[in-house]
Amino acid sequence: MKFFENKFTYDYSFPAVSLAYFLRYPNPYSRHVLTTDVIERRVDPDTQRLHTTRLHLKKSKIPSGILKLLPKGMGGSDNSGQSYILETTVVDPNEGWMKTESRNMEWTGILSVVEKQHYQRHHAEEEARALDGLSIDKNSEQTTVRTTVTFKSRLGQGKLLGRKKTDATPGHADAEEEAPKKGFFSSLSTAGIQRTIELIGVSRTRDAVLKSKEGMNVVLERLRKGGIVGVLEGMRKDRELAFGPDGTWKRVLLNGSGLKDRAIEDDDN
Repeated sequence: MKFFENKFTYDYSFPAVSLAYFLRYPNPYSRHVLTTDVIERRVDPDTQRLHTTRLHLKKSKIPSGILKLLPKGMGGSDNSGQSYILETTVVDPNEGWMKTESRNMEWTGILSVVEKQHYQRHHAEEEARALDGLSIDKNSEQTTVRTTVTFKSRLGQGKLLGRKKTDATPGHADAEEEAPKKGFFSSLSTAGIQRTIELIGVSRTRDAVLKSKEGMNVVLERLRKGGIVGVLEGMRKDRELAFGPDGTWKRVLLNGSGLKDRAIEDDDN
């Protein structure tokens, strides 16, 4: 298991940052995000905290470094496709904090990635405690975010590589079945492969976190200049640049549900 941690401060108020978080897709740094769906959203009547569960559909590609470690055929003929990310958030507007958790739902046996973020209101000056709406006065309030990502690979455990046979004897059929499996891992132990996969995940996450910050700053700047309307207009332009005027829903529906060929036939008819 490997960990990655990062801390960053936005020069914007907590209400602005928390709103930008929910409006961050799409932006110029997240064109791999195809769709976002809200599964559940509620306000706890006792704590007044906002609870949200969302599902993100993203373009995915198994890193070539990981692909080389997989048995032939496990990565499929085409290692690029789509994957789902489950995200849960809790926002406390009174205390000024937001906690998020995102986890991958595909290839969890190869590499499970869990990202947790804690956004916290930070007052630059004591007299700035009285904030007005989506205040973005850089002298009045900042918002810090601590990001922690956990990587855990289970490659080689359980059914993925077969159960270890402790009672195998020379000449026994079970021992013969184990031979090709051991051959694949002749140069690296199972634990070594797991560590390698986890380290690849850490390396890719460093770049992803940087892009995430840049994307949030784009949304925050749009919010500062044009409010919600400015953010929505920016989202529309980004969507058209990334996926064309038809948008992502048509592409996901046709490519993801096997209707692409049927749609082409309909067009011809």
